[in-house]
Amino acid sequence: MSAAAAVAHPPRRSVRIGWGFYDAAVLTWRNVLRNLRNPTFLLTEVLVVPILFTVLFAYVFGGAIHTPGVSYVDFLMPGVFIQTALVGSINGAVALADDLQKGLMDRFRSLPIAYWAVPVARVVADLAFDAIGLGIMIAVGYAIGFRFHGTALANAGAVGLVLLFGFAVACLGTVLGAALRTPAAVQGAGGLVIFPLMFASSVFVPVQTMPWWLRAVVQRSPVTYAADGVRHLGLGAAGAAESVTMAVVWAVGIAAICIPLAAYLFRRLTR
Repeated sequence: MSAAAAVAHPPRRSVRIGWGFYDAAVLTWRNVLRNLRNPTFLLTEVLVVPILFTVLFAYVFGGAIHTPGVSYVDFLMPGVFIQTALVGSINGAVALADDLQKGLMDRFRSLPIAYWAVPVARVVADLAFDAIGLGIMIAVGYAIGFRFHGTALANAGAVGLVLLFGFAVACLGTVLGAALRTPAAVQGAGGLVIFPLMFASSVFVPVQTMPWWLRAVVQRSPVTYAADGVRHLGLGAAGAAESVTMAVVWAVGIAAICIPLAAYLFRRLTR
């Protein structure tokens, strides 16, 4: 086909979408390799930080925190799974902002790639490392006495809920990285958003121990719903339906807002 014919008859939409997914797969692999080649990221963010939080709360604060009907380690680990996903969203946003600061978008402007492939690749790579981090933290939890007590289906649901929540916060991190564009700004803003949400939740302590005015807010936090949902499913506890439903609603809602917003931001960056 001549060049003129190609211009007159552009590729079908289905073909363009197919190439877009191929672009996303290539960029995902690039993001994964980038992280694997960064020993600082692997040691501090995937291993040291989650394990440090686990050991700190399990052995330093665990004796002072009362969790009726369940050991503190069994209470703690589902919250740590959610905490790992939250911290991972900041790391992904920082990596994206670093790419933008180094002129990655300028290079993409010269390539015939789908603009939406960039945020999709970032989210998928972050989700892959969330899964790796989750596997590591389950192993660490089992080493210090944590056990799943639910049915096989409920335990699988707990893992799926962690990954769904990780997907949602990865979408949020992608928007943050695309909007702020510098690692320092992303790290500062991410910390201001993520850490209050993480500590003002049921990740590390029961909400019943908090003052009434704080408890009224914390009980409706998406992080609390996610931690409680994973906890109820993994421990085989009653009352899982409400927390799991609300966690899914929050995760789907966050993703539904952030995915088109991230695509819009990247479309502007690639014009």
